[in-house]
Amino acid sequence: MSKLTKNQKLVADKVEAGKAYSLKEASELVKEITTTKFDASLDIDVRLGVDPRKANQMVRGVVSLPHGTGKVTRVLCLCTPDAEAAAKEAGADYVGLDEYVEKIKGGWTDIDVIITMPSCMGKIGPLGRVLGPRGLMPNPKSGTVTMDVAKAVKEVKQGKIDFKVDKAGIVHASIGKVSFDSEKIFDNAKEFIQTIIKLKPAAAKGTYIKSIFVSSTMSMGIKVDPKSVE
Repeated sequence: MSKLTKNQKLVADKVEAGKAYSLKEASELVKEITTTKFDASLDIDVRLGVDPRKANQMVRGVVSLPHGTGKVTRVLCLCTPDAEAAAKEAGADYVGLDEYVEKIKGGWTDIDVIITMPSCMGKIGPLGRVLGPRGLMPNPKSGTVTMDVAKAVKEVKQGKIDFKVDKAGIVHASIGKVSFDSEKIFDNAKEFIQTIIKLKPAAAKGTYIKSIFVSSTMSMGIKVDPKSVE
């Protein structure tokens, strides 16, 4: 058996294998067991009792994290000229339309979120092959196709994220940074989980929240007791 490293021993001493911690305990523990020298991202994985292959059991939504994600989100706003000034003032990194449509056709995707208006979707629709696989295609359900682009830009910059259950029935999201204090981690995680609970499909039977794990970049996952969030 290989010998545990100093960091592995630290984690083994702090996290009891198989134990489900309260969300508050997990929010404190994840900081204690993170040993990276950089400001690691905090991730949450929620396994749901749904069948994503069925349209009436798809779980998808948006949530505004109380303390943001800690990440710099690069926002492109594709809008009409009359909305450009408001989008820039709201914090959009790139604002325009035709010139950015051409750039994207050429392969440019150096952005995290695209926000646009319904009237511009005719020009953006053909970009689906480029934007779709990267998760950048604007969608009314996620609030990225809207008449009020300035409001949407502001919300994204303040920590609004969208999420979607994957084929395995798991919702993954980044909800902060290790540099956040444990209270902020707790607040963000609780808001995320409670949003998922509110989105429970009527067609979902049995246990809805099957498991929750919180982790940081390169750390082990900490099991969370779902009852501690309800």
